[in-house]
Amino acid sequence: MSVYEAVIGLEVHAQLRTRTKIFCGCSTQFGREPNSNVCPVCTGMPGVLPVLNRTAVEYALKMALAVQCRVNNRSVFARKNYFYPDLPKAYQISQYELPLAEHGHLRIWVDDVERTIGITRIHMEEDAGKSIHSATENKSFVDLNRTGVPLIEIVSEPDLRSADEAVAYLKALRSILVYLEICDGNMEEGSFRCDANISIRPKGVTELGTRTELKNLNSFRHVHKAIEYEISRQAVLLEDGEMIVQETRLYDVDKGITISMRGKEEAHDYRYFPDPDLVPVLVREEQLHTLRQSIPELPQAREARFISEYGLPTTAAQTLTAEKDLAEYFENVVRLGPEPQKVCNWMLTDLLRELNQARIPVAQSPLNPGHLAELLAMIDSGKISTSIAKQIFPEIFATKDSPQAIVERKGLAQISDSGALEAVVDKILAANPKEVEAYKNGKTKLMGFFVGQIMRQTKGQANPDMVNKLILEKLQ
Repeated sequence: MSVYEAVIGLEVHAQLRTRTKIFCGCSTQFGREPNSNVCPVCTGMPGVLPVLNRTAVEYALKMALAVQCRVNNRSVFARKNYFYPDLPKAYQISQYELPLAEHGHLRIWVDDVERTIGITRIHMEEDAGKSIHSATENKSFVDLNRTGVPLIEIVSEPDLRSADEAVAYLKALRSILVYLEICDGNMEEGSFRCDANISIRPKGVTELGTRTELKNLNSFRHVHKAIEYEISRQAVLLEDGEMIVQETRLYDVDKGITISMRGKEEAHDYRYFPDPDLVPVLVREEQLHTLRQSIPELPQAREARFISEYGLPTTAAQTLTAEKDLAEYFENVVRLGPEPQKVCNWMLTDLLRELNQARIPVAQSPLNPGHLAELLAMIDSGKISTSIAKQIFPEIFATKDSPQAIVERKGLAQISDSGALEAVVDKILAANPKEVEAYKNGKTKLMGFFVGQIMRQTKGQANPDMVNKLILEKLQ
């Protein structure tokens, strides 16, 4: 067991789903031709003036309210000064001393243990551009389309103690952002990314150790691996009597290690000062009241409701409510009549399997809620068996055809005719006299053998309840 304790704080950057940038009218659409979503304002041409996007402020306030932050009625934009090729103004408009919101919190669960993670602040800022490095051409390119895209930065307290907790916190934050419909949460496109500040200290010590910062981690898997590696790296250094250097490091995905990038900057290195072109942001209580009313049921509240209203196990409720579209799919199926636990079981096994294999989100599922409800109704009515339903599920998903249409086309309706089934039962029992004798002598587990033989003979179409009843009658 390690003698060290990790201390982790996360800085999460979430891109807001506005149509235009934070200080100009340029589009925020992802994937456009490089340097096509730009104008004199977002590229910092002389004489231009930024104008704040009202929707970006409202989205940021929604997130602040959702994580119980105290909203400041006056916040100020500041210039964060540094030079980098993808920062055309040589400064980033952000917030520093007077952020939009402070002192929030978020509850997470890891291994059934609840933790409350403090949120230091939420502030607004503009994104930088993107540097593209070409090894084949030995050149670097700059795409400024992302410059000026609105972000909120969510800064946690150093309350996280493991990579597992860090990932749980990130997943909880992402769920809230997506539920609020203010961020699409796409980590691959950079809409949701984080920097991790990591230090270690001997267990029982309250003083913080020297921290390193891991930049731009863009998947939960990479976050987990990078943090675990960095904790281990720092522990080895201390055990060898070496000093930990305060620095910024990058995670090398291919090698699974962190690499030194540069010395870690402090706030004074950025020479923050209030932006002279932007007036303070003033937030009225009436505005907050209106925004509070617009906040939907959030993931943790929905999870609690799924447990109380539908009787779902905690783990299942957590999985279904982690993604807004998955939770809505579940409720759309339940509204059509099937029993909630059955819907849950089919979604968490068959539906998620097909979605994962197709690599598509549930919102794009070709098997719609009506299809799943129809399939479960056909099982409950005895029209098809569960095994037949399992058999045709991939085909419903692949073809978008209704379960009814596939069953009729393939002649898969369940055999519930007692006369027809009795003939099959007689045939199977006659073909297996030794097993019949063994069953009569007390080996009742052979019931499964007989049922399996009959289901194989009928290609899974026999009504299993009727089969069991007929076998019992024949073997008495």
